[in-house]
Amino acid sequence: MAKVLAICISDRKGIQKHPVPEGRFVENHGLEDDAHAGPHHRQVSLLAAESISVMKAKGLDLNHGDFGENIVTEGITLPKLPVGTRMRIGPEALVEVTQIGKECHDHCAIYEKAGDCIMPREGIFVRIIRGGSVNPGDEITVLP
Repeated sequence: MAKVLAICISDRKGIQKHPVPEGRFVENHGLEDDAHAGPHHRQVSLLAAESISVMKAKGLDLNHGDFGENIVTEGITLPKLPVGTRMRIGPEALVEVTQIGKECHDHCAIYEKAGDCIMPREGIFVRIIRGGSVNPGDEITVLP
């Protein structure tokens, strides 16, 4: 079962995010109170805990949100999801994959801490089709 491990936000772009106990997806906007939210195609970022574990195995001390990800997932291979894939996250929210990877900021705070940024290779971005609450432990369902 794929699930949410953490929800993370920041008040500015280009910095690490910090975990929050719960979040709220706002339709066509993103994650409430996050600097990256807005009416564009990269409203929420997702990164798998499995990808973060690879970096931890290199000896890095990392926390959820250190790569700028909004949602840390477990049990789903995010970069293999095609653009256009829809997923239900938690009991209410519906999201659609809009981008796989991204161009990284040139040696941003994330890169400075980690020595590498895996978001350009392993992260994905979604837009919010239907809003709703999201909590750690919520199931992620890829829709046909």
